[in-house]
Amino acid sequence: MLHGRTAELARIHRLIEEAATGVSGALVLRGEPGVGKTALLDAAAEHARELPVLRGAGVETEAELPFGALHFVLRPLLDRLDALPGPQADALRGAFGLAAGGADRFLIGVATLTLLAESGPLLCLVDDAQWLDQASADALLFAARRLHAEGVAMLFSARAEFTAPGLEELQVGGLDRESASELLAQRAPGLPQHVRDRVVEESGGNPLALIELPAAQLEDMGPLPLPRKLQEAFEKRIAVLPPQARSALVVAAAEESGELGTILAAAKELGLSLEALREADGLVTVTGSTLTFRHSLTRAAAYQSAGFVERLAVHRALAHVVGDQDRRAWHLAAAATGPDEEAAAGLESAAERARERTGYATAATALERAARLTPDATGRARRLLAAATTAVDAGQPDRARTLADQAATTAADAGREETDDRLPRIFAELAHVRARIEFEHGTPGLVPEILLEAAAQAPDIRTATAMLADAARAAWSAGDTEGLRTVCARLRAVPVPDDDPMLLTLQGAIELSAGDPGTGLRLLTRKAADVPRRREGDQGLRLSDTAQAMLTGDFATARQSMVKLVGEVRAKGMIGWLPPALGQLAETELHLGLFRDAAGTAEEALRIAEDTGQRHRAAHLAGVLAYLAAVAGDEARCRDLAERNLRHFAAAGNASGAAWGEYALAMLDLGLGHWEAALDRFEKAADQVQALYFAPDQVEAAFRLGAPDRAKKPLARFDSWADASGQAWATAASDRCHALPGDERLFERAVQNQDRPFEQARARLLYGEWLRRERRITDARAQLRDALEAFERLGAAPWAEHARAELRAAGETAARPVPDALAALTPQELQVVRLAATGATNKEIGAQLFLSPKTVSHHLYRAFPKLGVATRTELARFSLDPGVR
Repeated sequence: MLHGRTAELARIHRLIEEAATGVSGALVLRGEPGVGKTALLDAAAEHARELPVLRGAGVETEAELPFGALHFVLRPLLDRLDALPGPQADALRGAFGLAAGGADRFLIGVATLTLLAESGPLLCLVDDAQWLDQASADALLFAARRLHAEGVAMLFSARAEFTAPGLEELQVGGLDRESASELLAQRAPGLPQHVRDRVVEESGGNPLALIELPAAQLEDMGPLPLPRKLQEAFEKRIAVLPPQARSALVVAAAEESGELGTILAAAKELGLSLEALREADGLVTVTGSTLTFRHSLTRAAAYQSAGFVERLAVHRALAHVVGDQDRRAWHLAAAATGPDEEAAAGLESAAERARERTGYATAATALERAARLTPDATGRARRLLAAATTAVDAGQPDRARTLADQAATTAADAGREETDDRLPRIFAELAHVRARIEFEHGTPGLVPEILLEAAAQAPDIRTATAMLADAARAAWSAGDTEGLRTVCARLRAVPVPDDDPMLLTLQGAIELSAGDPGTGLRLLTRKAADVPRRREGDQGLRLSDTAQAMLTGDFATARQSMVKLVGEVRAKGMIGWLPPALGQLAETELHLGLFRDAAGTAEEALRIAEDTGQRHRAAHLAGVLAYLAAVAGDEARCRDLAERNLRHFAAAGNASGAAWGEYALAMLDLGLGHWEAALDRFEKAADQVQALYFAPDQVEAAFRLGAPDRAKKPLARFDSWADASGQAWATAASDRCHALPGDERLFERAVQNQDRPFEQARARLLYGEWLRRERRITDARAQLRDALEAFERLGAAPWAEHARAELRAAGETAARPVPDALAALTPQELQVVRLAATGATNKEIGAQLFLSPKTVSHHLYRAFPKLGVATRTELARFSLDPGVR
């Protein structure tokens, strides 16, 4: 019976009961040690009744073993691995060491979700989550955030240091005074009243304290924090045990696995017997072949009760008897008293094995510890550098910065003390690591400076050139034209030939962003023609190729390329690549006027970017979604997303990233008729390369404001680029701009030659407005009707309202639009429906979208009534092709 936990139990029971009906949920129970979190998990397991219960826990000394906790939690379900999509099943097998090879670390989270979903309804309990190894924590949290309609309830118990963004939390505090008194009376009925009052007061309602403190010498403890008081209480109990029993407890505390055979073997090495463990009854429990401590504080007290020399002996004994290579490496490291190359090499090998299984956080820890044990300074710097690189892979930028700084200091010290031909390469790789940290997680604007400085000290021309290429890419990404000029000058000084592809790219980029865009585009096109065809599997280069196609305005080709790449990335489970690939796909769809598709693509990319910690990508996608919200006329959503974009990139010093927020707000103002505000925002971001695509909008704002002079420069730049691009839509957009003063021939060309639906409707609206002003009412109505129909089909509400107002001014009352069934679907429902219409099964759809099959079924259940269909076959009557609008 639990005292005083009515509210907590009610919330937990509701979670379990919802799971029994097919509704998933996750909850974090957070509180200090001993407050009763484990007791609440026990109560949850008891309440689950018919539901299967999975259970696992983090163990402080197991945090270096990748996927250890996840393996323990999922072990009862492993016979169902064959039911998972192939890449997901392979990912889990690799993570658990059941097969060779690794996988995208986030695919393991998807596989965890699918395995739980396929086995539901069920209850999953994870105790002491603050001590989960990072790989297990990432996978379990990834799955927990994506639970929806699988009938899976997940409960985590954790202390304050465990972070679980996106999950609901329940703070577990101490018992109220009445409940604390009841528990104390039950557990220690013979206490005098004054002691009882003291214990209740000292415990703060902490149940473990109420149980343990009556047996402790309270007066000796002083004003210690409660966890420390509890540990001292356990230490006092251990101190009165016979010496052999105390030593046996130290062995058990040091052996993280709890394997009784290993503990007994190490004890035997130290001359201890099984009888010694029996004397510790009450502090440890043996179930089958596993030994567990009564509480994590008991383990800590047992380990701390030993002196330094005894702990070294215990770890040496454990290293001698454990069969697992990784655990042996950690015990050898714990037994080292100074530099020890054998222990360091063992940890480096363990790190390599962890990396192969995508346990990057574990690998970084192993490499950092290996570095501390490395005898020579250069070797120490090399291992610290490897630890920093691996910490970036683990998504731990702050830790990576610290390790990189330590590696730099160590390498500098080594350079003063010894001559080692490894040092120049270490310094070069350090620059790349620091640049990567800033580019992916910090301030991208700092990257060119880091790499330019390092290139001057590079060990050879090839390395210097590679650094300059990375510096150029970073400067381009940040919208830093001056940085591009600096890199270009340095590249000439290397030197490289005038027709070097990278030099041509730099010159083209500079012209495109700050000179003559037509010249820039021709230089970039010339460079592209000289580059060999990209390999199929090279995702980074293929993203670069797509960006090149977008620079030429060939959005249709760019979209085809991205659809193919996204399909390949999905099939291989390379989740980390999805945010950039989906982000580029969303941009191409946006420019093509496929707004509904762009919204679904960008929403998915944003969710994955947030799950995978890609903050810059998430902010970029927020800007893209803000633009789509502006087109739809959703002012509140547009401003919220645009502010997120602008705030992030202002802090990151990335003007190019912030341009999306500015364009979104400019389009919002344009749609609302706030011409001056729109023009100001377009001009604010006019020096970014994306401004070329939005120049016709800037020109329109200037003309509507009555300030045509402010349209001259952007129109001239757009004309130059449009001519070089050879794209029909760009020529038509140029015609639309030049028609604004009143050129009917150009208006007609702009309408007839434009193949992008939103841009064509914009041209019809402007043409219709001009015709109405010219009192050609019949002709005006024809253009305005077509414009209105297109805007309504596209969901461009502000522009539809504008067209409707113009029709009224032309003497015609437009009927309100017939509701579009597809518009009623959420972006994710639309994705699911579109895949279902191809004949894909729920399992296949789930594998593509990284959802559980049950969640796919839920989306179809909600979508079918909105579409007025009852079966997948009936979906055929809808025009679900993304290209049809």
